[in-house]
Amino acid sequence: MSSNERVTREPAEGPTAVTGERAEWLEALAKHRHFLRFTTRDLTEEQVRLRTTASELCLGGLIKHVTAVERNWVDFILNGPSAMPDFTAMTEADLARYADGFRLLPGETLAGVLDDYADVARRTDDVVATLPDLDAAWPLPKAPWFEADAQWSARRVLMHIIAETAQHAGHADILRESLDGAKSMG
Repeated sequence: MSSNERVTREPAEGPTAVTGERAEWLEALAKHRHFLRFTTRDLTEEQVRLRTTASELCLGGLIKHVTAVERNWVDFILNGPSAMPDFTAMTEADLARYADGFRLLPGETLAGVLDDYADVARRTDDVVATLPDLDAAWPLPKAPWFEADAQWSARRVLMHIIAETAQHAGHADILRESLDGAKSMG
């Protein structure tokens, strides 16, 4: 690790100071997380459940999905492909649970989804700050969209999490604009 990538801890329970490449990853991720969350400002529980485009997506479900994706990929960084489902062997019940990850179910609230997202974000940020080696790699989980026998490093997974968050923040902006004309970006 070069001096530009040094990760230090402040005394007893203080925040982790992150510099260099890791700070840049976290800054980019924080920006896209902000835009995603911002799309739900001043909305009711009913509004965050509405499908406003031809897509099955709603704002609350989109944030719920991004939360699950980030959680799963950080689990992958720490534990490898066993932390992820085998997408090539999903049953009808698995597919139904997966589809539920894109909508708010009865009893779920926007506040609850946003709190869960904040918890996942804190965990991700801590892992990025403290992971000994961003080059550590694992074989990808089984999925029809991954090349067989490919591996991703922690760095590549972070790039993927940022790309997913940015892409879904853009989707959320379209959903919000379709709902009431409000824009988060642009």
